[in-house]
Amino acid sequence: MSEQKIAEVRAPGLRAWLLSDSPASVSQARCQRFYLAWLAFSANPIAMAGFIIIVTLFLLALFAPLITNGDGTVQDLPKRLLPPSAEYWFGTDELGRDIYSRIVWGARITLYIVGLVGIIVVPIGLAIGTLAGYLGGWVDNVLMRFTDIFLAFPRLILALAFVSALGPGLENAVLAIALTTWSPFARIARAETLTIRNSEHILAAKVQGASTLRILSSHVVPLCLSSVIVRLTLDMAGIILTAAGLGFLGLGAQPPLPEWGAMISTGRQYLLDQWWIPTIPGLAILTVSMGFNLLGDGLRDVLDPRSGGEK
Repeated sequence: MSEQKIAEVRAPGLRAWLLSDSPASVSQARCQRFYLAWLAFSANPIAMAGFIIIVTLFLLALFAPLITNGDGTVQDLPKRLLPPSAEYWFGTDELGRDIYSRIVWGARITLYIVGLVGIIVVPIGLAIGTLAGYLGGWVDNVLMRFTDIFLAFPRLILALAFVSALGPGLENAVLAIALTTWSPFARIARAETLTIRNSEHILAAKVQGASTLRILSSHVVPLCLSSVIVRLTLDMAGIILTAAGLGFLGLGAQPPLPEWGAMISTGRQYLLDQWWIPTIPGLAILTVSMGFNLLGDGLRDVLDPRSGGEK
């Protein structure tokens, strides 16, 4: 948003405080930056579409006990293979379980997977990438060759190898996905560190006697974080697809948990006659993956200063 447009929408009160030309404190400056980023983000309809999809996913997972009749694991064989109707919006599966309830409760599993993977891979990627980029030399060579090993294998194939070694299960699937996902974040963090390690404020910190750990944690990591967050959001679709692939092969969440990939696996034999059983969870995976991609594109426009999205 241009400065002229910002001036046109200025109003008394909170908005005037957020758009002040002379912030009185660091907190006000940070609030202004966040607000201007939100204005730029909300002006992008595609990004807002992704934001709405992801917020809807969170709300479904949060209020699952209130908007469903059960956790989707209770069998009712007399009502098996019923088509979508007013009573069962998405129909029932081969065991008479309500597919709508299973989709909603499966949203919790999806968020659990992507959340834990994000918590694991971001610190690992930042630590390895910033160390390699800042220290350089043999440290950079060793860490990047180690990273290249993980980048050389397709993510799903490597995840299958790890899960086969660890054993099937939701927690092991999360760990396997994390072990195959951190390497691109290390590459991004290294590239960002290489561009800023000779910046004036970092050189000034060195002159003042700041330790390497302090420089990395206080100066380098915060500057790399925005690019890593954008990459994480864009990678969420790949994480969801990998988790669904493991569930489809029976190596992820185990029955009777309503994991979307496992639902497709058990329902694929009914595709021709009872199409809704594998199709509905497939559409759920497609929609959520698209939502994260659209959200990531919007965040990239806002957080990446080289994209010109933030003014």
